[in-house]
Amino acid sequence: MRKIFLVLSLVIIFLVTFYFFGLSPKYTVPILMYHNIGHEAGSFYVSPENFAKQMEYIKKHGYEVITLDELVESTKDKKPLKRNKVVITFDDGYKDNFEYAYPILKKYGFPATIFIITDFAGKSFENGKEFLSWDQIILMSRDRISLGSHTKTHLNLGQPIDEKAALEEITGSKRAIEQQINMPVNYFCYPSGAFCQASKKMVMDAGYKGAVTTNRGEDRFNRNIFELKRIKVTNSDTVKPLSFQVKLSGYYNILRQEKKPY
Repeated sequence: MRKIFLVLSLVIIFLVTFYFFGLSPKYTVPILMYHNIGHEAGSFYVSPENFAKQMEYIKKHGYEVITLDELVESTKDKKPLKRNKVVITFDDGYKDNFEYAYPILKKYGFPATIFIITDFAGKSFENGKEFLSWDQIILMSRDRISLGSHTKTHLNLGQPIDEKAALEEITGSKRAIEQQINMPVNYFCYPSGAFCQASKKMVMDAGYKGAVTTNRGEDRFNRNIFELKRIKVTNSDTVKPLSFQVKLSGYYNILRQEKKPY
């Protein structure tokens, strides 16, 4: 514990030194990635209490939560945003996003994007996973929650790829959400962050404005709007607020190793 705190402290000192001595490291607006908001164990779960504390931290420390659209448009126009911006995203479309995350986001007026696996909408599985109903999706879409596509069945889009199946997953999921919410679906999320040049081109050709990954891709500074890297948030980021601060700093991607997209 003490060693982790020391390492994080040194990282902060290193970044501050870089900034004030004019070496200007690459600032990247952090895109936070959540999955489940609930009490179950596992690295993809953040408890409702800890999620509330994280959102409170963002509010109290002067961060501005912006939409994915704002980030992508500024990147396309090559107009860097001021620091202390952050984007919030959720993967898969779990029912607990509506039950726990949505009221907290609404309390603070924060926008967010939820990426939906369309064939799973309204379903419950034997492993206990429950997914958002279309009624819940439609309600949130009218209240600052944007909906993005995460394919129809969570098909891996890395190599090797079945191009016919991939195209149906990419276009079919977009079409399904748009028919339900009666609004354009502009952003795509690669399942498990995996993609290849062929699937990336399909996403572009399908009419999406951009796409997000996990830590996969060759551009760690998010200059390519079709392979935007995100930062996973965990319960431990509440226990160790310095960790959360580093993730929100805009310099976290400097510390990450480049990871192949497939």
